[in-house]
Amino acid sequence: MTVERTLRGIAGFFVAVSVVLAVVHSPWWLAFAGFVALNLLQSAVTDWCPMMWILSKLGLGKCEA
Repeated sequence: MTVERTLRGIAGFFVAVSVVLAVVHSPWWLAFAGFVALNLLQSAVTDWCPMMWILSKLGLGKCEA
């Protein structure tokens, strides 16, 4: 699995968990979904994301097109 695919999976998981927690526990959990969204936008603009750095250190490879 590549870094890019893993990153999208992790982001989707975090957003889904955040929405479920907002419904079940507190609407303040939507702030976490907002943080994930802002981090994705920052990553799109700068082409750098802390999670991608962590995943590459764990041995996941870049996408080779």
